[in-house]
Amino acid sequence: MNEESMQPVEDFTKVESIFVRHRNCLLVRGQFTPVFTGYYLHLMEHKLRYANDMDATLKDMLAVLTLHLTARPWAETIAWTANLRAPRVNYFVTGNSTFENITGRLFTKNIREPDRNLLYSQTSVSGREPQTTTIDLESNDPIEWIERYYQQSEQRPAKCFRLDDEKYALVAAQPDYDEEWFDGLDAAKAAAITETEETKVLETRKFHFSCGCSKERILPTLSSWKDKPDELFQGDDSIKVNCPRCGAHYEVKPGDLA
Repeated sequence: MNEESMQPVEDFTKVESIFVRHRNCLLVRGQFTPVFTGYYLHLMEHKLRYANDMDATLKDMLAVLTLHLTARPWAETIAWTANLRAPRVNYFVTGNSTFENITGRLFTKNIREPDRNLLYSQTSVSGREPQTTTIDLESNDPIEWIERYYQQSEQRPAKCFRLDDEKYALVAAQPDYDEEWFDGLDAAKAAAITETEETKVLETRKFHFSCGCSKERILPTLSSWKDKPDELFQGDDSIKVNCPRCGAHYEVKPGDLA
């Protein structure tokens, strides 16, 4: 094992926001092994397992939403839900720029079949009404989802790329962008932008996989059962309650409701 391979994996993903001079485009990029490692540790801890193709899609969503959060102003919480017809599944991811966390899960049971594939996006800022956008999806690929989202909701084009070594990059057009240069971008060119173009790093954020849930935070959702625990537990010593954001399981006993 060489010295480089023995280096510990960081517990956060560094996401850079970079302005591409003369092209008037924003490059947002990150290496997502730390986020994915946190995600898999979470699955192991809570004994969760997803089919390989669904797992890959959820990881893509975690990455592209993180890039989008970095391209957006601070203090936003953004949640995306992708409701697909085939396979019939709901993907959910959410992140917060202030706490620099990202989390998500998928749902495969009791899913209502939509008449078309849809992406629901909700952006929340403290003290304001949440803004919700609905996007029609034409594929099952989150890379295409975010590009379609930018075209429809952000009113500007963007390109997103999966790169080598679990790296992802988002290139979003700004006013008066170089259309010919942008249209010619592919994964190889996007990966080399900082070597071939004049750039300036605007900011760096550090994201980690974390929901922030706990049994104590979930218990208030059961407050309506406080005076009728027998109906909730139905003779069992405990029940399991799932976090709707990350799928974590928590054991709740009658005494916990007191």
